[in-house]
Amino acid sequence: MDESTLSNLSSCAKLGLMKKDIHPHYNTKVKARCACGNEFFTGSTKDEIYVEICSACHPFYTGKQKLVDTARRVEKFTERAAKKAAIAASRKGKKVKTAQRKKKSSKTEVITENKTAKKTVKKQIKKSDNN
Repeated sequence: MDESTLSNLSSCAKLGLMKKDIHPHYNTKVKARCACGNEFFTGSTKDEIYVEICSACHPFYTGKQKLVDTARRVEKFTERAAKKAAIAASRKGKKVKTAQRKKKSSKTEVITENKTAKKTVKKQIKKSDNN
């Protein structure tokens, strides 16, 4: 916190705008430590502060990607994404499937035509035998 904010807090207390004995003691210089090793001073009601990410290591300020992996969430996500990509790669596309359907349907048409042609030929043979 800056000095103007601290002076405003102390002036509010002096003017009697804040109730006495219900607010915690506000420490003006508290050392805050980050997981990256950065240390800075701030104001707080606690004596010491430990944080996981600070402005020195946050991706927004540094421009570098840093993954804080709790309970292997990032690894699990990458594994799921890799599985989905592998399944998608093995899958056939829509154009391939429609082409295969057309081939199958054309084969069945030829077979049915041949069957009907055979039946008509057999019927003609039977009629000629009967005559």
